[in-house]
Amino acid sequence: MSNTEDTRPGIALTNRYLLRRGVPVVPVSGEIHYSRLPRDRWQRRLRQLRAGGVTVASTYVFWLHHVEHRGRPRFDDNLDVAAFVDLATTEGLDIILRIGPWCHAETRNGGFPDWVQRTPARHRTDDPAYLDLVREWYGQLGAALDGRCGPDGPVLGIQLENELYDQPDHLITLKRLAREAGMSAPLWTATAWGSAALPQHEVLPLYGGYGDGFWVDADAPWDPTFRDHYFFSHVWDDPGIGSDVRRLHADNAHATRPRSPSTHFPPATCELGGGMATAYHRRPRPRALDIAAIAHCKIGNGSAWQGYYMYAGGTNPHGEHGMQESHATGYPNDLPPLGYDFHAPIGEAGVPAGSHAVLRRQHAFLAAFGASLAEMPSSLPAIRPSGVDDAHTLRYALRSDGTSGFLFVAWHQPHLPLASHRDAQFRVVLDHEEIVMPARPIDIPPGTLARWPLALKAGGVRLDWSTASALTLLPGDVPTLVLVAEPGIEATYSVDGVVTTATPCLSPVRLRTAAGGALDLLILPATMGDEIWVCEDGPTRRLLRCPHELCWGPDGRIEAYGPQARVYEPAQRAFVDLPLEGGLPSTATPVAPHPAGTAGPAQPVTPELVRPAATPVPAGYGTFQRRQSAPTPQTFDDLAAVYRIPLPRWAADPRLDAILRIRWAGDVGQLRVDGRPVTDRFWDGAEWLVNLPDIGLRADAELTLHLLPLAVDSPVSLPRDARDRLAAVDGQLSAVDALLVQGRGIWREPAPLPAAAHLVGHPMVS
Repeated sequence: MSNTEDTRPGIALTNRYLLRRGVPVVPVSGEIHYSRLPRDRWQRRLRQLRAGGVTVASTYVFWLHHVEHRGRPRFDDNLDVAAFVDLATTEGLDIILRIGPWCHAETRNGGFPDWVQRTPARHRTDDPAYLDLVREWYGQLGAALDGRCGPDGPVLGIQLENELYDQPDHLITLKRLAREAGMSAPLWTATAWGSAALPQHEVLPLYGGYGDGFWVDADAPWDPTFRDHYFFSHVWDDPGIGSDVRRLHADNAHATRPRSPSTHFPPATCELGGGMATAYHRRPRPRALDIAAIAHCKIGNGSAWQGYYMYAGGTNPHGEHGMQESHATGYPNDLPPLGYDFHAPIGEAGVPAGSHAVLRRQHAFLAAFGASLAEMPSSLPAIRPSGVDDAHTLRYALRSDGTSGFLFVAWHQPHLPLASHRDAQFRVVLDHEEIVMPARPIDIPPGTLARWPLALKAGGVRLDWSTASALTLLPGDVPTLVLVAEPGIEATYSVDGVVTTATPCLSPVRLRTAAGGALDLLILPATMGDEIWVCEDGPTRRLLRCPHELCWGPDGRIEAYGPQARVYEPAQRAFVDLPLEGGLPSTATPVAPHPAGTAGPAQPVTPELVRPAATPVPAGYGTFQRRQSAPTPQTFDDLAAVYRIPLPRWAADPRLDAILRIRWAGDVGQLRVDGRPVTDRFWDGAEWLVNLPDIGLRADAELTLHLLPLAVDSPVSLPRDARDRLAAVDGQLSAVDALLVQGRGIWREPAPLPAAAHLVGHPMVS
């Protein structure tokens, strides 16, 4: 990128894709903030990312977290960025450092320490007074990284600034200052949305896409900038992201037509919505399909890099004046002071959300077929939806190199449900043939996110097409092509023009050709989609099924939150039991039913009311820029109900990694350990999960739950089911519906896997 100093052997970038060791790849990056996590959780979270198919750990480096007080930089404990880089590398992940100086990420002053914010300088410009501060910060960070961010270091990329729209020369200055501080990487990146003016050839433009957002007004309808991401398109810009903050900065206020990807760089993202933060005035709650549909569309659009924000939630550190974005700091939104769950695939408590399962199937597809997919440009049909209000025209796209490809269908959107699309059939024109599929028209039910293979060759066999989605390709003397049936769509396929209706099951069909080709075709039922895991680490790619959470280290050794898992053995053409050992401490026994997803003791808890909530609470606590403000800490203490949570003694056993599940209703919730706030939440109707070891719970500690009621006439924006519940009460809503404490044991695969050739970037070829 306009220099030769930052090149690294084995890494190359074209205007279509990234290459690793000469093989095209489609990276998947997931945002994880080390400074918002306990240090002893880093490894687990990184392994959870890897199990979700993430290949790159992306993280902001918050100036505010590291240098809250000038002259006293901290890089210890969970601020040890060098140790985080080392661990992520050991765990088999690439690293992207987003070094600011301004980051946003719902942090105070956008990540500037207060002493920087107060400096009389033109921030985020080439003002010498500001550059002196940046030089100081970059010098401290470069010294802490100690060569890890250099020509031979493990860092794959560096993002400069964030959401800077009209200062291209400033980005070049920041790049120079970073290099002077000893920080460089083969990839330099910058966010490109909002019609950002970027320095040509100096940074890889990265885009984003959120299906909903807290940054619009409470009474605003579902914005077109959100809705647009549920359609296939070759316009990658998003004018909505950051628009609320952008309007505060007159220097950055501008309006130009949305930009399309540069012809010099591949279309890539760093902020597909892995979830959404919750502001006080507006509380979106994305569902798993809402998140997955956007990512799916971006792949169909031609994405060369899938990047999510956030992939793993966390908790803000304590600061003298709070570390969160708030009205008090001049920002248009009040965010919770501590909780940063983000409704992410891996939530604040370290528990996978439903989006984790749907996304990891997409990522398994990218891992198996990315080398071929990268060579396949995106094509859009001649008849396309007329706009974001079109709920009738089917949404689909093709990625093809002219000889084979994948057909992507996306028929899902939130808020305004779609009806079944009737009588769909597709005609795909390749270089030397025309494919019509399926054999007869079918109905596409709402919720469909399909990636159907076309003219796919493996094991010397050609699959003409299938209406089951491609998942992965397992190696073996006879390779196994794994597809997953789509809910409500009959699984059919064609080989050499012969159409077959399949019954999805756990056993493959052996396909053979007269020339001696052989391929096992395994079509899994749609109902077991959430139990599917594909392990890309270790000696070989493996397909597993387990209702409990799985993760693994770089050797591929499986760790399970349950005693049973099955692995597909291509030689036996069947799933077999995976041997697991360990599990629960000998003192722990199940005492109650527990939710699916883990195995361990679980016990309902009855909260003890210490102090009732005030009656009535006001409908609001003031406004800023027409948006409702959160109550002050003193007001919260004055009005909130207080409950003591009596937990069983085993809940404090760190070996059980206990989770407290809180089903509640109200306005603001906060948990305290011995009177100290440890995490909080604005109510949006979702279950609140809290990791008890992470909040510092001890056997002798007092845990209290503080709940502020929500007035029935509150103007805050809520998801429909939460709004309906509020409307049904008289006066104000405050309830603790259920509390459950749940221990989690870990079972491990007992021995290293046998040595074999490691499958990396396996191409989709015979």
